[in-house]
Amino acid sequence: MKKIAALAFLLFLQAAKAQEYEKACSIFTRINAVLQERHYQPKPIDDSLSAYVFNTVMEQLDDNHQLFLKSEYDSLAVHQYKIDDYLLANDCSFFGDFIKSYRTALNRNKKYIEEFSKTNFSLTTNDTIFYSKKSFPYHSNGDDIKKFTRKKIILEILEDVAKLSKNKDSLKLQFDSLSKNARDKIFEAQLCRINMLLDPSEGFEESVYNRFFSVFCSWFDPHSTYFNYNERASFVSSISSDNYSLGLYIGQNGNNDIVIQDVVPGGPAFLSGKIEEGDQLLKLTANNKTYEVSCASWEAISEIVSSDSYKKVVLTLRKKDGTLYTVSLEKQIMKADENSVYSFVLNEGNDGDSAVGYIKVPSFYTATEAGSNGCADDVAAEVLKLKKKNIKGLIIDLQFNGGGSMDEVIRMAGMFINFGPVSVVTERGQMYNTIRDYNRGMLYDGPMVVLVNGFTASASEFFAGVMQDYNRALIVGNTTVGKATMQTIMPLEEENPTDFVKVTIDKFYRITGKSNQYIGVVPDIELPSVYEKLMMRESTMPTALKNDTIDIKLRYVKMPYDALKKAIVLSKARISTNAGLKNIEEVSQRISTLYDTEKPPLPVTFDDVFDDVHLMDSLWSEISETTDTEYDITVTNSDVPEKQLKDTFYSTINNFKIKSVKRDPYIPESINILRDLHTLMKNR
Repeated sequence: MKKIAALAFLLFLQAAKAQEYEKACSIFTRINAVLQERHYQPKPIDDSLSAYVFNTVMEQLDDNHQLFLKSEYDSLAVHQYKIDDYLLANDCSFFGDFIKSYRTALNRNKKYIEEFSKTNFSLTTNDTIFYSKKSFPYHSNGDDIKKFTRKKIILEILEDVAKLSKNKDSLKLQFDSLSKNARDKIFEAQLCRINMLLDPSEGFEESVYNRFFSVFCSWFDPHSTYFNYNERASFVSSISSDNYSLGLYIGQNGNNDIVIQDVVPGGPAFLSGKIEEGDQLLKLTANNKTYEVSCASWEAISEIVSSDSYKKVVLTLRKKDGTLYTVSLEKQIMKADENSVYSFVLNEGNDGDSAVGYIKVPSFYTATEAGSNGCADDVAAEVLKLKKKNIKGLIIDLQFNGGGSMDEVIRMAGMFINFGPVSVVTERGQMYNTIRDYNRGMLYDGPMVVLVNGFTASASEFFAGVMQDYNRALIVGNTTVGKATMQTIMPLEEENPTDFVKVTIDKFYRITGKSNQYIGVVPDIELPSVYEKLMMRESTMPTALKNDTIDIKLRYVKMPYDALKKAIVLSKARISTNAGLKNIEEVSQRISTLYDTEKPPLPVTFDDVFDDVHLMDSLWSEISETTDTEYDITVTNSDVPEKQLKDTFYSTINNFKIKSVKRDPYIPESINILRDLHTLMKNR
């Protein structure tokens, strides 16, 4: 009877698994159906897709090839060119092999870590860590993985001690006690991290399914992806001005560290005077509980940072130069308008021809409720304020503007040209739709500079391209991201929307028939950037849609180019002798050299690890000094009520914005360019 019961239970488990794979396969099939039906440039389901999905998933699960054995990889590699066949046959039982092998590898790694945590091993070794930009081969046996895991743990312990101070001698004197604390912390973090992988919030099997779904979508292009219900809600939600907030935004860098992405002027983080963009978040304490970032899930960290349930939060952070610090913050209701357009008058009163207008456009937002303005209306209001100041030129700053509403950017582009076409939008099958500005006349017809950088994307590139094609403005800065596509979020089922796909449905072209896609908008005047080599442009993404040109002839009237051409020559002559810009270029080249150079083998000793950890300290200090330099620019508000200027919150934000303008190395040259254009146009 017991054997019959055991057999029945086994059959029940097999049936449950089969039903689970069937559900996952149903989602997989529907994702493919949506992409094939709606994607701008669908791809065939073939061996190329299979190889991409297999290789990408395997790299995501084990990026340094220290988790799976060679035999385990080989057993999974039988699926490398068959995933397309499984999908077309509606057979997803292959998921079971990945789930089983991944769980086995994680549990093996956990066993090694637990064993080491109970062993009092020496931190003095003759080991060496080897680095390579290419993946190392998989290990053939568990002992090799075990040896590497031990070596990596020792390295992390030594690194943790080395990061505590820049004084090596002081650390060496306290090494025994410091290394003991570091040892406990590293093991706790390692075990916590692997337990999270074994027991994620969405469930272990679901985490593997979701990884396959997202990677499958990215085969079509890097902006198409899969969302479950919670991920979709997180993606479309934004922080309301009525919420309690720390006044900061977090994200992940290339090393998967949690870092400060932005500090909101006037918020608690800003007022602390300590937290800066790029600082690494190490630990949070809230509601009498401490969360190590190396262990806590992204969801838990986001909840503490964003939720009203955690009013007081203590953060431990590390600056880029290795400095550790702790700051206690209390959340406040934010009247945040950090994404809104704002303007200043630069060099007003210095001399009759020097005053220029400056408008910052952080994003192309749209009106969200009755009575509110979208980006285009806000820009129009700022232009009218600046015209009253008798400006001799206008800077439109689109640096770090990742895009937004196409309706808003189309309206804004129309304000600065007389009339005519502004873009061609193509749908699947090359159905062309010419977007035009039908309103004759310009809100502002004087000289213009549009500032862009390697984070200027999508709608921002659209605007810069229109201004460039009409000879309406000089584009100044760095080559932009190169994203000329548009996406929409679609449910897989209308009746029960629990799964969604963000899918690329359109591509836009310039009125010349050329496209910014993949190559970006190349500025008329190139200026150096500290992080030029590290910028993630579309051309760095392996599945990005490639650049092309359409054969289309549109009638439009360009503005005269002579003055722009002469201003470019004058600007390049100044740039070649500008000490500040030369310094930025030198720092950028040093960063690029470090990025391109293969890192030498690292002996796992405290002296060598300390030197490696602090190798970049002087460079980070130099970068900070470069980016904190204030230039000799007079910045005044365009037209702000006296009552508003006396408001503490507004005043803090306003002062921060003024300081940001004064620290921007591109603005002094932009002012010079506008002065040249004003003179050249006046004399023609």
